[in-house]
Amino acid sequence: MSEEQLLLVERDGPVAIMTMNRPKQLNALSIALRKEMVRTIRELGRTQDVRAVIITGSGRAFSAGVDLKEAGQSGFVLGAGGFSDGGDMDLARAFGACPWPIIGAINGFAITGGFEVALMCDVLIASSEAKFADTHGRVGLMPVWGLSQKLPRLIGAARAKELSLTGNFLEAAQAERWGLVNRVVAPEDLMSTAKKMAHEMAQVDGALLRRIKSVIDDGMQLPLEKALELEIVRGNEHNSTISADFAEKSRGAVMARGREQTT
Repeated sequence: MSEEQLLLVERDGPVAIMTMNRPKQLNALSIALRKEMVRTIRELGRTQDVRAVIITGSGRAFSAGVDLKEAGQSGFVLGAGGFSDGGDMDLARAFGACPWPIIGAINGFAITGGFEVALMCDVLIASSEAKFADTHGRVGLMPVWGLSQKLPRLIGAARAKELSLTGNFLEAAQAERWGLVNRVVAPEDLMSTAKKMAHEMAQVDGALLRRIKSVIDDGMQLPLEKALELEIVRGNEHNSTISADFAEKSRGAVMARGREQTT
């Protein structure tokens, strides 16, 4: 693996794996890396034989955030998060528009901008060596990639304020207890766990996978009453296309899988 490749992309059947590959720089988000990530995630979103995406980092960090050395030379070229015009560095919009589930395999430090990239994922699986920190305040910046709004919705406003106002590290085990990550595993089990989950997601029909992800995401932006209405409308639109024979066949497959998982 050449370090000249800023982003490594491999396929494991219907699962695409993106690896940020600047280990000596703790996978700092340079302008070039951000552009490559945006280009790749958009491309994967259009690829019909992809069903799930995993993103991780090489070396001991997931990502240490924006490349401060580069920023010191060129200024902070951050993009405007989800409120930009969809430019070639708009990570938040690119991740948010991806129709496939994105699993963040957090292998190490996820700091500030790297923390924000983690929050762009649908599911987080963390190595026991992972650590999260929001140091925006420490470096004199404000978040623009969603952290100030997503984090309190995941772990509560008081905990989010503790992290953002102190800049302190959050250990993986505590992140799991707070509901930030789905699970914590040994470092050697991180990618196998992420791949297993991704392949389980990929077993769902592609069109249905997209619909289920989108109804959850869209509903989260609404008051509960409106979100329930949205579920009914979209659910009925889909379910009205399912035949009785298909439903019975699917029921049999689900029961068989349930027996496999309980024996």
